[in-house]
Amino acid sequence: MNKQEFYESIKEFNIEITDDKIAQVDKYIDFLIQYNTHTNLTSIKDKDDIYLKHFYDSLTILKSIDLNEYKTLLDVGSGAGFPGIVIKIFFPHLDVTLLDSNNKKITFLNQVIELLQLSNIKTIHTRAEEYAHQNPDKYDIVTARAVSSLPMLAELCLPLTKINGYFIALKGDSSDEIEQASDIISKLNAVIVDIKKFNLPIENSRRAIIKIQKKSATPKGYPRRYDQIKKALKNQRK
Repeated sequence: MNKQEFYESIKEFNIEITDDKIAQVDKYIDFLIQYNTHTNLTSIKDKDDIYLKHFYDSLTILKSIDLNEYKTLLDVGSGAGFPGIVIKIFFPHLDVTLLDSNNKKITFLNQVIELLQLSNIKTIHTRAEEYAHQNPDKYDIVTARAVSSLPMLAELCLPLTKINGYFIALKGDSSDEIEQASDIISKLNAVIVDIKKFNLPIENSRRAIIKIQKKSATPKGYPRRYDQIKKALKNQRK
């Protein structure tokens, strides 16, 4: 997907495209490619693939929700900024938080924020379960893309989500994960309200966007420690 094809494709999302946003995307991609030569941020190095597999893929969250209607968004495991920084570029009104436990990626994200002169966006260097205990019921939207399994993500992300807010997981082929996550989603007083399944353009890899609404406060004790969650999931699969 080249640059022209990218902007034609995102018209389906009714995004306002301005010269400033196009310039920010250009700077972001060029900086990512250059930075990736000395620090491993992504295995995707071709510019056309970055447009498709990072930028377009990040914006597919709009198949599930209109971000114009919300104020705060947390991107868990933001990595090189997908989807968090991409969302911030096209929805500058959002107050965005980028969370990652990898300090090398946080360093990169901070440099991108400065390069693009983004405001009302910050990075947090910590583990999601620790941040969740310090910031319960905080964000209108919590999202995570290609980070971990849905049962793990649900336990980490739903406690951070406001009551009546949404945790939106951007996944690949995830039919088994959705079934495996049903128990923890219920325990955390949340429900799956929408699942969008589609194929990524051009390469046709499978995608799913799982939209989960939090109905009431998270029960005490959640999220558990990472090793406890991992052990519980292992036992569940036996």
